[in-house]
Parts: sequence; structure tokens; C-alpha cells
Amino acid sequence: MGNEWRLLDLGGLEPFRAQALYEAVAVTVGRGQSPNTLILCNPLEPYVCIGYHQELEKEVDLDFCHKNHLPTIRRSQGGGAVYLDGHQQFYQIIAKRDDPSIPADIEKFFEKFLKPTIHACKSLGLPAEYKPINDVVVYNRKISGNGAGELEGSAVLVGNIILDLDYDSMNRVLRVPSEKFRDKLAKSMNEWVTSLKRELGNIPPSEEIRRSLLEGYETIGIRLRTGRLSEAEEQIFRNEIKPKHLSQEWLNQPARRHRALSDTRIVRIAGVREIREVTRKAKKMIRITAEVISGRIADILVSGDFFLIPEQVLPELERSLIGAPLDSRELERRISSFYVKTSVQIPGLEPRDFVDAIMRLKSNGDQ
Repeated sequence: MGNEWRLLDLGGLEPFRAQALYEAVAVTVGRGQSPNTLILCNPLEPYVCIGYHQELEKEVDLDFCHKNHLPTIRRSQGGGAVYLDGHQQFYQIIAKRDDPSIPADIEKFFEKFLKPTIHACKSLGLPAEYKPINDVVVYNRKISGNGAGELEGSAVLVGNIILDLDYDSMNRVLRVPSEKFRDKLAKSMNEWVTSLKRELGNIPPSEEIRRSLLEGYETIGIRLRTGRLSEAEEQIFRNEIKPKHLSQEWLNQPARRHRALSDTRIVRIAGVREIREVTRKAKKMIRITAEVISGRIADILVSGDFFLIPEQVLPELERSLIGAPLDSRELERRISSFYVKTSVQIPGLEPRDFVDAIMRLKSNGDQ
């Protein structure tokens, strides 16, 4: 028979509602007040969305966004900065965390709940495949980006099918070190990201896309029944979720964690105190900004486009590194202990990836 879930087919929504309404649903699902829920929607206007662990001013060209009236919204899951508009079919999965049909392992969660996305693309005539950790690809180009996490006792997966892509806007909203790098980024993006329009020559009717998606959920044992947003969910979104997302504290949270850290890449003070920033690209990008005094970490900010489950434990990792020498063995001991203590899942990244990133502080910059 399968599990019966609520379907909220909401159509076009203003950006903050399209991006964050599911958080209000996560509250009621986690409390047992609402059933497991699938939301389908799309944004009525374009906006920029950044990952939970990213530093806003280092990832987004804010001047361009302000001049073009593009709001910037920080999501509650990890991942990278993206430009989103009405040519995205959003799906948002919210389920009770302890539901036995929900895999506890984050990669298995992605693999199971991206099967409907793959089914939809195949139904539309495209040879879609799952690409770990969190993408669906067609001819090895991404046609669906996804994020997952835990919120208020709920397991959440949010993603989209890209109907059409404004490559120029996607490229322009991102902050880059030089225009030469922007040209390289544009080329890379064109090679890596695709859309239904690019692959099919047209965008199928929205009803056909949604029907194909809904059929996909049936293939994994979910029976959908059309429902309505509850008054409690409306109130939670209106009184808690949207004000949070509109606040500067939420939008700038990584930087606010460590205001003492300079935005300068390397600052030498009295020859022994330095503030440095380094990046390392493994399967996900890690950015380390740290204050180093006499070879030990005095303060550290870890950011990037990775996912943590649960997302909120990153400050505990940072605290565990305070006072550590720039020694790979000691760093690996502390980071491995953090993994064990918090039972954190960071798909695509192992303790060694963070060690390698932090050890780059010794070389005064990126490599």
C-alpha cells in the first residue's frame, strides 16, 4: 500500500515563500501535527540563494544584486550559491526524522528521494542518472541540484528540475577574483549545468512535468493526497520563518560568528600573529579563515558549500580547533573526535579533507 503523504501543489510563490515555507511545515511535521509532506512550487521572481555555511560577501556580487533588485536568501541547508527564477520546478520533501522509510544515512536519503526526479526526466525523454552526492545528471550535465538536512525533528530534501537556465545571470551574481576567472566560470558552468529546454529544445507544459514527478514518488512507495497548508503552518511562516530569513543576523551568520577575523587574506602583526584565508576544493569546497599566533590556531571560521547533518554543529568543530598547533596528526585527532562525538554526516568530506585545508594555513594562501 505504501505511505500516504500530503501533497501541497502551490504553483508560483514569492521568493521567500518559495524558498522557506517548507521550514514552517518541518516544524509541524516534526511535532507530529502534520503528515509527511511533498511541496511543489516555483518562484515568481528571480533571487540568489546561498548555502547555510557560505560567507555572503565572499560568494555573491552584492553590488550587482542590489542594482538589479535581486534579493539574497540564505537557505537552511548547505551547498553553493545559485541564481533561481521561475524556470525552476521546486520539490521539497519534509518527513518525520524517525519515520522508518527515511534512510538515516544522508547519501542513501539522496539516492532514494532523487529517484522521482530521475523518473520525471526519463518520462520526458531524457536519460537521467543519479550522480552522488546530490545531483541528477543528463549526459553527465547537472539538470537538478539538491540539498538535504534536518529541521525541527524533520528530515528535509529540497531540490529542483531546471527548466531553462539564464547562464549570464547565474554567472554574474557570483563574486569572482577577476573577469578572466568569470570567463572561465562561464565556460565551466555551460559545460556542467543543463536544462530541459537545452536538452529537449523546449520546456514541456508544467502540468506534464508535475505529473511525471508525482508518478515518480509512487514508484518509491509514496501515495500522495492533495492537502492544504494549515493555519499553524501559515502562522509559523509569517511570525517566525520569514522574519528570520529577512534578518541581517541570519543572512550574515558565518561572518558574525567571528567578527575578530579580518577580511584580509594575510595580515602580519608583530611577526607572530597572522590572519590568513585558504581554500581547498575536494568533493566540496572548504574555506578556512583563521587567526594564527605562534603556530597555533587562536580563532577559526570554517565555511564552504558542503552539507552537515545536523547543520548546526559546525561551531563545535571550530571550538574544538582553538589552540591546536598546525600539526596534521593533532588536527586529525581533534576533527575525528568531533565526527564521533556529534555523529555528524558530511557527505563527500572526511576528516582528512579538513586537515588538508587547515594545513594550507602554513603556506600563507591557496594552492
